[in-house]
Amino acid sequence: MSHKQRSLFLTLAHRVGSLKNSLDVLSKHKVNLTKIESKPARHSNKVFNFIVDVDEDVSSEQIERALSELKRTDSVQEVQLLGGKSIPWFPRKLSDIDYFSSQTLEAGAELQSDHPGFTDHEYRGRRTLIAEIAKSYKIGEPIPKVKYTEKEIGTWSVIYKELTKLYPTYACEQYNYIFPLLVQNCGYSENNIPQLEDVSKFLQDVTGFRLRPVSGLLSARDFLNGLAFRVFHSTQYIRHHSVPFYTPEPDVVHELLGHAPLFADSDFADFSQQIGLASLGASEEDIEKLVRLYWYTVEFGVCVQNDKEGIPRTKAYGAGLLSSFGELKYSIDGIDEKTGQKPEYRQFDPEIACKYSYPITTYQPIYYVATSFDNMKEQMRKFASTKLDRPFALRYNPYTLSVDVLDSEDKLLTLTGTIQSNIDTLKFALEKIRQNKGLSFEYTSNNNKNEFESQ
Repeated sequence: MSHKQRSLFLTLAHRVGSLKNSLDVLSKHKVNLTKIESKPARHSNKVFNFIVDVDEDVSSEQIERALSELKRTDSVQEVQLLGGKSIPWFPRKLSDIDYFSSQTLEAGAELQSDHPGFTDHEYRGRRTLIAEIAKSYKIGEPIPKVKYTEKEIGTWSVIYKELTKLYPTYACEQYNYIFPLLVQNCGYSENNIPQLEDVSKFLQDVTGFRLRPVSGLLSARDFLNGLAFRVFHSTQYIRHHSVPFYTPEPDVVHELLGHAPLFADSDFADFSQQIGLASLGASEEDIEKLVRLYWYTVEFGVCVQNDKEGIPRTKAYGAGLLSSFGELKYSIDGIDEKTGQKPEYRQFDPEIACKYSYPITTYQPIYYVATSFDNMKEQMRKFASTKLDRPFALRYNPYTLSVDVLDSEDKLLTLTGTIQSNIDTLKFALEKIRQNKGLSFEYTSNNNKNEFESQ
């Protein structure tokens, strides 16, 4: 009986006999192979990866028995059944991100000839100096602080003053709630460029998201992979002072005024991580879909929220809007004052939005409107689980800051136990709420101890 071609992805300890031991297990269970391909592990020199194609006549039962034994073999660190599809490498734990964070495509210290700062040697020198911080950084370390020049702070100040005038009217309510907290805790002001370290620590305390410095643009896959671990790659350099309201690439203004605030909102943080998790091991076709969804939401998303009178209003939450004076007004007012151009507004549906390309040098002709971050998060979760072609399921482990590939019964049983524990906690909390109905409690601090006081 013929079966669909399948492959095994093996991660083996880099020592003598590891491959032979694995092949012996496959031979024992009569799993015939048609091809063996070795791949050096991108994230470590202590392991080696192999992709082995299985003969189409080998039964699923034979493969399952072999997999079960391989997972108990000391030299086998991980094994996946790929269903005949070769999947791209992807990070399994937080520290793996360091591997690709220095592999930028462009920008950083290198500038194109049409860049506003191309002929400014002083500016280019600053870009080179700041880019070196990102190149030597390792995840988990304190992010080195940049001593910004008066000229750089002046550029920030011009943008900051103009944008903060618009936020109360044009930005979503979550942004307007969080922004004063960044002023209070992270040094946001017109005369100070916040440091990534201060903002990152604040975000970690609130939602577990963190910032990681990067010297330039990453590939789409690498950038999205970082989001899976609640890591946002952020530049530290600032745009050229000659055109403060324009930048051809992301800079610290875009990162800290556009992106960072909403990573402090739990629903938005969850949504961003959902896109990241969907990108792990995804095909190039699916990465393109996810990039479009990221663009139409995290970068240029708008939503509908009621104003104080209960009237629905369109508000901006996308970083590309919140860091752009002109497009922020255009996206919400619905017209370009200079050209008369009007955008189209469509209800956000990931299955539809992922099919449409977008311009990167002009205002967006289409904005996708979300009803809420929570609903958007659920839409993304459903889309990732039903519309993407990935032959395995993943689970993020917040305790180890790693992802688990759910490819065995043991892992599913462990997950079931975790879910049951959470359900038990939920039931217990609900019982306590019912028992204490009519009572209110507040925390008081006494000698660094938290105590309940019944009111």
